[in-house]
Amino acid sequence: MESGKRPELLVVTGMSGAGRSTVGNALEDQGWYVIDNLPPQLLLPISDLFAMGKETLARVAVIIDVRGGEFFTELQDYIQKLRASEIAVRVLFLEANDAALVKRFESVRRPHPLQGDGRVMDGIVAERNLLLSLRESADIVFDTSDSNVHQLTNRVAEAFAGQSKTFKVNVMSFGFKYGLPADADMVADARFIANPHWQENLRAKSGNDQQVSEYVLDQPGVREFEENYLKVLQTVLAGYRRENKRFATIAIGCTGGKHRSVALANEIGARLALDPEITVAISHRDLGRE
Repeated sequence: MESGKRPELLVVTGMSGAGRSTVGNALEDQGWYVIDNLPPQLLLPISDLFAMGKETLARVAVIIDVRGGEFFTELQDYIQKLRASEIAVRVLFLEANDAALVKRFESVRRPHPLQGDGRVMDGIVAERNLLLSLRESADIVFDTSDSNVHQLTNRVAEAFAGQSKTFKVNVMSFGFKYGLPADADMVADARFIANPHWQENLRAKSGNDQQVSEYVLDQPGVREFEENYLKVLQTVLAGYRRENKRFATIAIGCTGGKHRSVALANEIGARLALDPEITVAISHRDLGRE
């Protein structure tokens, strides 16, 4: 390992059926040393691996979940102990809504590890309650409800590829009528802007069209909101860097996720991308859904 380089440990956990195997495979493709189904008690000896000084062990990802049974309940304690060491520890929590999880378990015809003699839904509820505090303390949350294997793999690549010191930001537009993004670190509301939907010549277009974008950005108060929100983001992102958090999702919503939020997300993303220390990905969760 290069002198002065701090080793990285990524703990991958979350809901059963939310994509742990896909994330593990994607991390391996990005050069991470991946250990699956590790008992939390073996987290501390991981520091011995880093002490070997081999470059291949500079970044280790461990997948830990409720398959560990009674051992799993001690996970947070061991994470806190590692955070006090010289190892850069991050926790990636994989989330998905109940409907998506039930569908996935039914498709593979396997029981949920916590359902016992009950239904799959009983296992999901029990697991969600067990993981509540762990989710709240996670550094990164991925909601995989609407992601297929390829989309999730690409998301892992965006967040963890290479060893760049740049901060990675996903600016996402969405529609409030389809629900809040579960993995958003910050949420902004664009519904204060006049809706292009009520303009006959703009209704069929989206915020990706220049005519709609200009209409949205030229509405009263939008440029003032943009400047103020960027100042807030700069302060928050600087704090994330100090806390060794290097990935964030900024969600901007309007009613349907077609016009206002798309235009504003594109604009905010473009402005953030002017910072050479920030890598920006822009996504539109609900565009085309109406």
